[in-house]
Amino acid sequence: MPVLSGEVTQRVREKLQGLTAPVNLVVFTHDSGSPTGEETRALMEELALTSDQVYVEFYDVAVDTAKRDDYRIDKVPATVVEGQKDYGIRFFGLPSGYEFAALLEALRLVSLGDSMLTTSTCEQLKTLTKPVHLQVFVTPPCPYCVEAVQTAQQMAIESELVTTDVVEAAEFPQLSLKYRIFVVPKVIINEREAFVGAVSEAEFLAHVMKAGV
Repeated sequence: MPVLSGEVTQRVREKLQGLTAPVNLVVFTHDSGSPTGEETRALMEELALTSDQVYVEFYDVAVDTAKRDDYRIDKVPATVVEGQKDYGIRFFGLPSGYEFAALLEALRLVSLGDSMLTTSTCEQLKTLTKPVHLQVFVTPPCPYCVEAVQTAQQMAIESELVTTDVVEAAEFPQLSLKYRIFVVPKVIINEREAFVGAVSEAEFLAHVMKAGV
């Protein structure tokens, strides 16, 4: 049974018509891993059929260990969104609900190879001197999560020092407990700092700069 309905598939085709360059979805699952692994695999297969610019590869984390290590995958299911290069954008868990919209936006931005951030933000990100690892915890029903995810992804595209993990909170309860995820979106920065909510680009940038300079 298809994951996407016919109506949704058509809307996705329309959304992805504007892709200007190939995008590769690198998907990691494991037979005894998350119960959403098969659904994630099916979703990515269907997504690849909606555009001739979208490609998909599948790997088992227990078998394809070299690929797993190359892409720094430590939990499954995981989906890497890469274009002309790996921008450090990862989705952990099944990207459903509003998170699916965030995935489609990631495809668009990665295909463009352009963060679409303001000139001021881009200039400030050039002054980063240390790596900044963003973990954005989300849930499918959360309408505010999309904005937080998109800003984090944009910063990963703009700066090689920024990486972004989108983590479905309910699928990784141990991480949610570790980082005290009681509301979403919640952004964890370099394992130390955190903030909650969909904030403006300027406020998000301030958190990133504090961690990376």
